[in-house]
Amino acid sequence: MQLLFDLDGTLTNSYSGISKCIVHALTSLGYEAPEGDLNWCVGPPLWESFSILLKTRDSELLNAAVEKYRERFSTIGIFENEVYPGIEAALVEFQEQGIEMSVATSKPTIYAERIIEHFDLAPFFKSINGAKMNDEKANKTSLIAGILERENLASTDVIMIGDRKYDMEGAKANQVTGWGVLWGFGTIEELKSANACSLVETPEGLVDKFAEWKV
Repeated sequence: MQLLFDLDGTLTNSYSGISKCIVHALTSLGYEAPEGDLNWCVGPPLWESFSILLKTRDSELLNAAVEKYRERFSTIGIFENEVYPGIEAALVEFQEQGIEMSVATSKPTIYAERIIEHFDLAPFFKSINGAKMNDEKANKTSLIAGILERENLASTDVIMIGDRKYDMEGAKANQVTGWGVLWGFGTIEELKSANACSLVETPEGLVDKFAEWKV
């Protein structure tokens, strides 16, 4: 059995860093800062978010926005972040039960590794799986498929845990069980419409849900 954890909105609350870096990217390119919250930008690939924010599919402009975003994120924004309360206790419980765990995120692997190490979560995870640095087509479907293949895992022995539709869609496409968490950035409606197998309200609830699932 292996649990795959999304990073942003599932293990850590990264909204502050992500939103500030988006504003930095847009204003650096001469655009106005977006109005309202940017919760919807936590989860999808950066190119997708900037395409919506800039109302364009121009690859040169989108690449420039991503570059400006990472200019700030790589040094400041990456650590404007915090582990959700209850996450570490849940990881400890799973580890004590002998459950293997990995990270599956659309964030570049190099950033995901730094975040996991910064918050002392590395000992819990067998592997940290993310996107390549400039893979604008990175998605959870291909990411999960790659994990299953590399680690020779049966889809029935894997649970994907995440807060957005991308996590649930990736799980379903690979015939993996998907659990939607409600402390992140996706809504109940979003997760249900993406066919989440279960919804979990708190990190502590993950342990209880797993105990029920095993029965």
